[in-house]
Amino acid sequence: MKKELRREILTRRDSLPADAVARKSQAIQERLVRLLSWQEARMVMLYVSFGSEVKTGELLQEALRQGKRVAVPYCHREKRELIASEVYRYPEDLSPGTWGIMEPRRDTLRPVKPQAIDLCIVPGVAFDEEGNRLGYGAGYYDRFLPHLRPGTPKIALAYDLQIVASTHPSPYDIPVDLIITETRIIKPVHRRGYHNIVP
Repeated sequence: MKKELRREILTRRDSLPADAVARKSQAIQERLVRLLSWQEARMVMLYVSFGSEVKTGELLQEALRQGKRVAVPYCHREKRELIASEVYRYPEDLSPGTWGIMEPRRDTLRPVKPQAIDLCIVPGVAFDEEGNRLGYGAGYYDRFLPHLRPGTPKIALAYDLQIVASTHPSPYDIPVDLIITETRIIKPVHRRGYHNIVP
């Protein structure tokens, strides 16, 4: 069931024209940077967008401009482990890595303890309004997220078309605290008391 849903959403997402991806991504970014979670975070972990994902390049540059410490994922394929690595320069510190996704080179790998991260921005294929996340199937984030400090905000960036009735979560799936789309911010029921939006 998850495989079929993943295939369906990816097909729809990949059919978005480039101008729509850019426009929707910009709207999502503008919502994110208004959050107190973003403004107060000293260390932000951001995924490096690939293909039709919500774009994060401008966010990476903006975070560095604001003087934040920024970490991005490095996938250790042999250990099947996601490592947070600090970026000093974007995109200079990165090169195509696992599955062609931009990630730190071996000579720019600067591991960061997950407990040092103040805000984690996560990718995904689909999300439901309970905050459940359907990833790409490798489980890297599901193994990484439990190592964050308790209470560290986990925020997903997604297009409206990625919001589904249910992702059919497994017991080991880690839900997110907020989902930001081009039209709204979704607060899952388990996080309804989570007030971090700038008035």
